[in-house]
Amino acid sequence: MRLKQIPFIGPLLAAGADDSVFDALLILGPIVIIIITFLGRTLPSVLLAVAYTGGFLSYIAYKGVAETTESST
Repeated sequence: MRLKQIPFIGPLLAAGADDSVFDALLILGPIVIIIITFLGRTLPSVLLAVAYTGGFLSYIAYKGVAETTESST
């Protein structure tokens, strides 16, 4: 079974950007929220939230810098 054949994931990937990292981050978001809900406000859940948010923001900043550098040349 391919990832695009999964009922919820397939349409999300089709509608998303053509960036596999960004798509993965979008799919991981609800999973992270569910994990945090089950863990409650504990050190591992806070670290997970910080890691996810930091990764997401870092990737967006990286893409912004890469596209700015690419368009200026």
